[in-house]
Amino acid sequence: MRIISSVREMQSLVNGEIRTGKRISLVPTMGALHEGHINLISEGRNRGDVLIVSIFVNPTQFGPNEDFTNYPRDLEGDLRKIENLGVDIIFAPTQEEIYPVEFQTYVEVKELQEHLCGHFRPGHFRGVATVVLKLFNIVKPHVALFGEKDYQQLKVIQRMVRDLNLEVEVVGYPIVRDKDGLALSSRNVYLSPNDKNSASQVSKSLREIKRKFDMGCRNTKLMVEFGKKILEEAGVNDIDYLEICDSETLGSKELASRGDLLAVAVRIKGTKLIDNIRL
Repeated sequence: MRIISSVREMQSLVNGEIRTGKRISLVPTMGALHEGHINLISEGRNRGDVLIVSIFVNPTQFGPNEDFTNYPRDLEGDLRKIENLGVDIIFAPTQEEIYPVEFQTYVEVKELQEHLCGHFRPGHFRGVATVVLKLFNIVKPHVALFGEKDYQQLKVIQRMVRDLNLEVEVVGYPIVRDKDGLALSSRNVYLSPNDKNSASQVSKSLREIKRKFDMGCRNTKLMVEFGKKILEEAGVNDIDYLEICDSETLGSKELASRGDLLAVAVRIKGTKLIDNIRL
């Protein structure tokens, strides 16, 4: 497993692999790897001849009052977790490699970035789209894998790929959960055991709303109010959104349809958690 921090070295190496006909798979991460990442990496191994995992905490997707400085970083621990998974290259650039002095070019996916988390994290998806496009240009993958927990991120990247005619297949991988239903996230390390008990109610609220849908309810306002009540009874009162939306446009709906996205974002003692489920 080779560790590369230089953009130029990474491009040179991957150009050589592509010339020999190798298929490149990429799993972009911000590190603090958990079982969800492990599953993505294992799937990436199956989809390419050369498996590259990027580890880079991207500053441009954090707002001024968010947790960029405190975001969990453990490169050595991450390397131990994946050393036996068949990863060929770890691309772990510095901030200066990705954003040189006087960097000034950004990418935006105008409509998709305005919904859900976009209301609460202005500029977030601009940072996501920009760094992912840079990673695609540096690593030149044939396939890239992303977790469906960050569903809006996945749709933004897929839209960017279509709009800019990029030759990369973007694959979404199902959410991985703890036994109590909590979606795995690097930020879960911020949660105390009591906080985790509260956080487990997030996925419960989604399951209960889906159960109402399966029983025939279609009124999104009624279903959302029902879900918020479950959260509030569990002491989860800081809710950014709980919304039923079109799974492609992410636009809100008054009447739910099969295949719609049910998405939620809450804060538990300042830690933002997101989750989703398809109806």
